[in-house]
Amino acid sequence: MSADKQMERDQHFMRQVLDLALKAHGRTSPNPLVGALVVADDRIIGQGYHRRAGEDHAEIAALRDAGDQTTGATLYTNLEPCCHQGRTPACVDSIIPAGIKRVVIAHADPDPRVDCGGIKRLRDAGIEVVEGVLETEARQLNAAYLKYVTQSLPYVTVKMAMSLDGKIATTTGESKWITCDESRHHVHELRNQTDAILVGIGTVLADDPQLNVRIEVPDIRHPQKIIVDSKARVPNRCRTITREPRTIVAVAPKASPSRISALQEVGAHVEVVEGSSVKVDVTRLMYRLAELEIMNLLVEGGGGVAASLFEAGLVDRVVCFISPMIIGGATAPSPVGGSGVLRLDEAHYLKEVTYEPSGRDLMISGLIDHEGALAEGLTFAE
Repeated sequence: MSADKQMERDQHFMRQVLDLALKAHGRTSPNPLVGALVVADDRIIGQGYHRRAGEDHAEIAALRDAGDQTTGATLYTNLEPCCHQGRTPACVDSIIPAGIKRVVIAHADPDPRVDCGGIKRLRDAGIEVVEGVLETEARQLNAAYLKYVTQSLPYVTVKMAMSLDGKIATTTGESKWITCDESRHHVHELRNQTDAILVGIGTVLADDPQLNVRIEVPDIRHPQKIIVDSKARVPNRCRTITREPRTIVAVAPKASPSRISALQEVGAHVEVVEGSSVKVDVTRLMYRLAELEIMNLLVEGGGGVAASLFEAGLVDRVVCFISPMIIGGATAPSPVGGSGVLRLDEAHYLKEVTYEPSGRDLMISGLIDHEGALAEGLTFAE
């Protein structure tokens, strides 16, 4: 078989692997999304995907599905097979004795416990390993995992919902509903794919949001809720505080001990975030959330909280719903508060931007250009 034909064949099966991996979107944290196929004579004889942490890895599921037909077969998987004992045994310890002849992966696993150790083990056992097949697509699929294992930080998506003139509420605070039913459905889909939702105390005091998933989907998963509340002002009895999943309230060191105790009594998990004595240090908070195995974080409310995350360079993705209405009002709030940037070339630019109708609204999403490549060379009229 020619090299071009072989690459075309490998890409064909890797696309199916990525589709399999996506079936567990939002369910595997702190593990990656991984799919696997066992192929013999261009025929799929086994397939599987990692469903959630603690359950079989994709490679093990695919090998089990293939049964006793694995000798001489090719294993396709979007991430380097693990070589360490974690919640489950090392995958290479099952791949090698299965008689697999060839392993095709999209990219290596940057987890320090793996870090090409799995590839080395396979090659040392005489197995051909092919790397880099649909690597870009695979890295996009596991963007949250890759940030989590390389930076010990959650992947942060900021969701905005605003009017055409950039307002998230009227001057009196009314905000239900700026966006349409279709947009709110999209938001619940986002929630169903995330580990936790973060809001500021202002959002809780104004709206007392439930922050749960209210759409009919199989295997529904309500994300954990996080409230940034420097002074521990959140009311003891509000819908945002739940025991399952347990709500995290992040407070500053000078928060009232009696208020902290009151929140703990109603089931909240209070995190005292060191740093500024009067404000929650969002960078320290993000590192702490990663320690709690929160890999995907959706930020839904509070212009002050959003501004702090942007200023700290912690935002990875933005999803913005724009409604075709004009609210007006010089003091009406906008999605991102704070002091803002002084120059346009200091603004936070998006890359890989998509535009999609959402009912009567427009949904714009994109990744933050942390390298500033889009800002380079820009000129602005005097």
